[in-house]
Amino acid sequence: MNRFFFICILTTLALFSSSKVKAQFDVHFNQYWDLKGFYNPAWAGQTDKLNISGTYSMQLMNFTHAPRSMYFGADMPFSLFNKKHGAGAGFFNEGIGLFRNQRVWLQYSYKHQIKKGRLGIGAQLGFINVSFDPTNIYLGEEQQNDPAFPTDQQSGMGLDLGIGGFYSHPKFYVGFSGQHLTAPTLEFGTTDTGATSRIKIDPMLYFTGGYNIQTRNPLVSIQPSLLLQSDLNKVRVDMTGRVLYTFNERVLIGGLTYSPGVSFTIILGATIRGITVGYSYEAYTSKIGIGNGSHDLIVSYAMDINLFKKSKNKHKSIRIL
Repeated sequence: MNRFFFICILTTLALFSSSKVKAQFDVHFNQYWDLKGFYNPAWAGQTDKLNISGTYSMQLMNFTHAPRSMYFGADMPFSLFNKKHGAGAGFFNEGIGLFRNQRVWLQYSYKHQIKKGRLGIGAQLGFINVSFDPTNIYLGEEQQNDPAFPTDQQSGMGLDLGIGGFYSHPKFYVGFSGQHLTAPTLEFGTTDTGATSRIKIDPMLYFTGGYNIQTRNPLVSIQPSLLLQSDLNKVRVDMTGRVLYTFNERVLIGGLTYSPGVSFTIILGATIRGITVGYSYEAYTSKIGIGNGSHDLIVSYAMDINLFKKSKNKHKSIRIL
């Protein structure tokens, strides 16, 4: 199966090699390996634990009205008709200038055991709402009362669908997914001139993969990973290398991510008593400057669950793969 994993990576990179690497188009969280459920509905219930995670991102520091993004999600496995399934839910909120983007969704995934690994096929059903608040805009005395500009808060809502596949093995994982497959067009009503404001959200494709390399030191492991996202016009690739040091059920994490043409990211984290906390700083390689980068903070927790026995749940620290 190791050969299958590397073929998937090479094939995916070849498909997108003709596209230019440009700035991000959908929200981008730096610590993507701990937010698999955000990118892929097939991850729901992929482990035998109740997983809860949340992250907050402050992007383009020192810029006025820069993006601020928050995500909270949870997933768990369950059994039905002697088959394994997974269920998940998520909430996303983002503010960019005068716009606010909010999403809510539910996820379902069917599980199938393949040798030592588990294959998940999942779907996601949700709604996306984008609102625009122009009350604090000052256009100048000549244009302040221009009927072409809206003066009241407006919003539009649309159906949002996603699908995905995810295969996890004790040594590696690989996943493909598609988001915003309905390509929702959100209408914000009409201005005084009769014009209708619309925003169209393009579908997004994601590929994720990761590998666990155990070194000669039993306490140290190396985990390379990859995130590729594209709307078939633009591509962003994140290549990450992390080093994990494990002792007494505690894990210390450090690493770097390189996104060609975009940024470098420094990663620090730790897992103690089942709680994982991670921090990253993304320094842009463009003219934006290193000091105007992005901060990401993530907190996640995993709990063993047993829905069919009377014994109490036991708490245990989470491993990434």
